[in-house]
Amino acid sequence: MQYYDSNTVLYLNGQFIKSAETTTDLYGQSLHYGYAVFEGIRAYNTHNGTRIFKAKEHFDRLQRSAELMHIPFPFDKDELIRQTYKLLKKNNLKDAYIRPLVYSGQNMTLEAATESSIMICAWEWGAYLGNKLVKVGISSYQRPNPKSTHIEAKASGHYVNSILATTEAKKNGYDEALLLDMDNFIAEGSGANIFIEKNGKVYTPALGSILAGITRATVIKLCRTLDIECIEKQLTVEELKNADSAFFCGTAAEIIGIASVDDTTFPSVWTETLGATLQRTYKALVLEKQNYEVII
Repeated sequence: MQYYDSNTVLYLNGQFIKSAETTTDLYGQSLHYGYAVFEGIRAYNTHNGTRIFKAKEHFDRLQRSAELMHIPFPFDKDELIRQTYKLLKKNNLKDAYIRPLVYSGQNMTLEAATESSIMICAWEWGAYLGNKLVKVGISSYQRPNPKSTHIEAKASGHYVNSILATTEAKKNGYDEALLLDMDNFIAEGSGANIFIEKNGKVYTPALGSILAGITRATVIKLCRTLDIECIEKQLTVEELKNADSAFFCGTAAEIIGIASVDDTTFPSVWTETLGATLQRTYKALVLEKQNYEVII
């Protein structure tokens, strides 16, 4: 996939620069050690114009991730949101995926950064896992021990774990990986949170070994609005495989149903599940369709 061309511009430290003309420092601490934080954000073409979904929540998390990783964050978040809208306009993007990245400069030590830069880019990107039900394989790779790093930070280096899991899953004939935590409870996908449905209730892994996804929080709120009981708890592989249905959610993936896990196929017809109802409601929310004010 081509993410930019000769006309694409990105935002870098207060300026808009052509993507093809930017450079990176090959002695950068972020490049060598994965010492950076980022966000994944979506903008949607609504009847009210282009809207960035949950912009404040995403930039708040970006700041929190930087603080947890001891990366300076001297940026005004409201200004970053304004500049992101300008970025979309300059690139003539109405539906877009947005990637802010806070990174450190030239530094070969293993000490915390003393200064940082921010880059924001955007491109057209469909649902990350596609629009068809996905086949999932339980990965041999676990999520990192929460005592080894700040799991709640969206840090670049954490995603080596995701790349390994995804690569393994695809080699084994699956569309996506599902990772367990250090105690062999269900954690999350390589880049999305997971929910299961059983007997008219929805369950999702509790925080602790997973990223506190903004889409995850939105789904939990939608469950309250729709009077769907949603329970956060530790989930076993057995509970997952005995579920009626399951789905992933995330900014990149949005909401996508899971067809099977390993050799277990979920029995419910996806279109008749609570997950499908949440999928439709989520789409109405991000597109600001009828009743979205009540849902928010």
